Amino acid sequence: MTPSSSSDLPTIAFGTTGMDITRVGFGAWAVGGTGWSGGWGPQDDSESVAAIRRAVERGVNWIDTAWVYGYGHSEEVVRDALSVYSDADRPFVFTKCGPVEPKIRTEEPLASGDPRVLREQVVASLRRLGTDSVDLMQMHWEAEDGVELEVYWQALLDMKTEGLYRAIGLSNFDTPQLERAEALGHVDTLQPPFSAIDRRAGADLLPWCSRHDTGVIVYSPMHAGLLTGAFSTERVASLPDDDWRKSDDDFTENLEANLSVAEAMTKVAERHGVTTAAAAAAWTIAWPGVSGAIVGARSAEQVDGWLDAATLQYNAADLEIVADAIAASGAGEGPDRPV
Repeated sequence: MTPSSSSDLPTIAFGTTGMDITRVGFGAWAVGGTGWSGGWGPQDDSESVAAIRRAVERGVNWIDTAWVYGYGHSEEVVRDALSVYSDADRPFVFTKCGPVEPKIRTEEPLASGDPRVLREQVVASLRRLGTDSVDLMQMHWEAEDGVELEVYWQALLDMKTEGLYRAIGLSNFDTPQLERAEALGHVDTLQPPFSAIDRRAGADLLPWCSRHDTGVIVYSPMHAGLLTGAFSTERVASLPDDDWRKSDDDFTENLEANLSVAEAMTKVAERHGVTTAAAAAAWTIAWPGVSGAIVGARSAEQVDGWLDAATLQYNAADLEIVADAIAASGAGEGPDRPV
């Protein structure tokens, strides 16, 4: 069933999944809250619920979450936010498995490929989300416990056959790994990081997915906020100590170069009468092979700020502005424009 919406945002076929998705989706990483290694600082759950509902009410028809986002908390918030919608009005829900909660929550989690662990995680995610089946289950990143990719990919394929989820995908995997998985069963979707700063997926991953009819939803299209036009040296210094960005290289030693790209995004935004955040997200979906961009929000107002990305179309002059800024600053890695 395709979710209905109150807004006619354009949609695109999501690979071979049978789902048509809007060009932007709601990313629920930050709504996982604080107290874990990937947290974005304190988050008010009521604000998170309001942000998710604003996105749905304005036509966004998919939400991307993961069990590791607050170790289940993000999924619970998504469930609460969607509780007011009928089956016909509910957006698609995508989640992820693999990472195991460490004994000390603030330490980095390691991903398991043990089929028993993955099954437990999948079942627990369905329970937290309040459903018998989810639209997309993704392996969050490669297993770090010695289990071979073929073993855990087959386990995930088997659970898809059982009907625990409609489609199956990989997140943070490279091209050789995609080839290994595809040899066992189709990789329905891929979720790589992709932005005007981290452009590596444009070199080989996006072309591979195009050739194999694998849908692609990219994450961090605004590079964790750096490309929104709202960041500065002072803003980074004011981030909470438990915000992972405060010690990340792209927010410290690479900050000046990255802000140059953000300035270029602002120029594009002004040409189209949209926000810098919207221009940054729209840049990613201008690339062939990208089905949609995952965009986070911590308030309803932030959703309003990037929603124009769903309809903004880059032209050659826009792409040139961004490419020139990348070349001049030396920011990031990867091709500077779509081929």
